[in-house]
Amino acid sequence: MIQLPYVEPVFRPPSEAYSLILQVTIGCSWNNCTFCEMYTQPQKKFRFKPMEEIERELAAIAAEDVPIRRIFLADGDAMTLSFRRLKLIMEAINRYLPNLQRVSSYCLPRNLKHKTVAEMAELNDMGLSLFYVGCESGDDLVLERVHKGENYASSLAALKKIKAAGAKSSVMILNGMGGKRYSEQHAVNSGRLMSEAQPEYLSTLVVSFPTGMERYQRGFKGEFEPLDKAGLFQEMYWLLDTLELENTIFRSDHASNYLILKGTLNKDKSHLLETVRAALDQPGSVRLRQEWMRGL
Repeated sequence: MIQLPYVEPVFRPPSEAYSLILQVTIGCSWNNCTFCEMYTQPQKKFRFKPMEEIERELAAIAAEDVPIRRIFLADGDAMTLSFRRLKLIMEAINRYLPNLQRVSSYCLPRNLKHKTVAEMAELNDMGLSLFYVGCESGDDLVLERVHKGENYASSLAALKKIKAAGAKSSVMILNGMGGKRYSEQHAVNSGRLMSEAQPEYLSTLVVSFPTGMERYQRGFKGEFEPLDKAGLFQEMYWLLDTLELENTIFRSDHASNYLILKGTLNKDKSHLLETVRAALDQPGSVRLRQEWMRGL
């Protein structure tokens, strides 16, 4: 199997574990979110990858004659590329690997501000059909505190544009992002945003600070208090209770989560709420992930 010249470290969504990771950008063009440490190393300074390098890698992959069904466009901000450049990349992908099922990418809401629905639909027709959108929260105050550079309205506009183009979105919400003080409004407004957007996939993971929370605390002016297990479960209850979804696959099974939840919303809403309530009211009655098993 060909070894691609990745600029490490490389990150991808859990569901892209068996996909070919194709770096078309390095790093993240925003890179200001206080909860994210994925692209802070010097070698990950944001830049476009030259088209000739992408073509060279695709040619090398095609020459291996290994069946490739899915491609994930890395790094964290591939959709910041112009429509013209994305179209060139998709044309090259389809030329070298014509039997793909899909191509996917992370997508910041701001990435779509200057792309039309027609342009997104064209990319979708070429195979770029799934976008992982890190909304993190639907609460404007919390988003401001973590320097996300987005708000409820910008996230909703992006998700609606993806849907209008015929593509799918997989949204991530960060459990515990607002700390104790803003927990309920973070949960409720995130639920409202998802109910308006109706994404095809929704997942949650727990905000964590492997290198400390000093940077995060500065955004909250020192008032951030992390949630304990009960606080995380209560926030999850508020989120699920607010959600009104028609047919969204829901997952809260990331390694950072204590309580593993899976279902389709709203079909499984009552069962999921019962599970969370049991974790709150009857500690020990619900199996939780042990601390040593948790991580990013």
